[in-house]
Amino acid sequence: MKLGVFAVLFGDKSLDEALDRVKAAGLDAVEIGAGGGYPGNKHCNPAELLTDEAKLKSFQQAFSDRNLQISALSCHGNPLHPNQSISSDHHRQFEDTVLLAEKIGVETIVTFSGCPGESEYSRYPVWVTAAWPDDHPEVLEWQWKEKVIPYWKEQNDFAAKHNVRIAIEPHPGFVVFNNETALKLREACGKNIGVNFDPSHLYWQQMDPVVSIKELGKHDALFHFHAKDTAIDPQNTALNGVLDTKPYSDELHRSWIFRTVGYGHGEEEWKRIISALQLIGYQGAVSIEHEDSLMSVEEGFQKAVLVLKNALIREKVGDIWWA
Repeated sequence: MKLGVFAVLFGDKSLDEALDRVKAAGLDAVEIGAGGGYPGNKHCNPAELLTDEAKLKSFQQAFSDRNLQISALSCHGNPLHPNQSISSDHHRQFEDTVLLAEKIGVETIVTFSGCPGESEYSRYPVWVTAAWPDDHPEVLEWQWKEKVIPYWKEQNDFAAKHNVRIAIEPHPGFVVFNNETALKLREACGKNIGVNFDPSHLYWQQMDPVVSIKELGKHDALFHFHAKDTAIDPQNTALNGVLDTKPYSDELHRSWIFRTVGYGHGEEEWKRIISALQLIGYQGAVSIEHEDSLMSVEEGFQKAVLVLKNALIREKVGDIWWA
């Protein structure tokens, strides 16, 4: 496994400055945001790079000069959004990202499944979280049958044609939010669809990342990995449960918040996770993501690097650190 970073956390810096920061930290891989709206393209504009060979060459040279691998291109969006101006834009950016990945030899695209509305007349996405009232399963059936499966079948075939894998990140608020829904999508739409595994979205749902990793491994469905943590507040959770719509900035009153690796769950837990990845034969990047509102980007990044370097068994083969 290569230790890397999702470079959007350095979105306020130029590509060269961001990559210099990554190299200085002793990492080997970089995941690059390429559009999609969440959070967008900070260092890479696929539409521009696909039509300008000089800019494309300069982009690739920035990585080769520093001996850094692009582990994935990320295009987090909602191509199923009921507002067609949004869904069309996110879909176009996704397709451009696939084409760019093929052109520069990147195997994996990270994205969300998206979420449609409850009918053809919706204005906003509708995420179903309960089996009752009876309206809920009816909406869910309509979403998957009419929107989710047709769209992702087409994208699976598009990705396969261009030698790219789609790593869907299970995330509450979208139709794929856990192993069950991820594997349902893969079974219905094709094997070029798998998972970008992010433990932070699973912890607060009371899921065990190690159990989830092992299950995905049985299906050869874990394509990419985000390293991000979650801290659960026992008192707030005991009072209000885990479904929490308060702003992420209201850390004192929320049931849970995102944290830097090691600050929601300790180093031993992250060793369990790394070992599980090793058990299923994962050889991709462990890509650090930062959304910790209690730490600066630099502090969170450096602390995550330290925890993960300690969690990896430090055996160097060539230029790669292996767990």
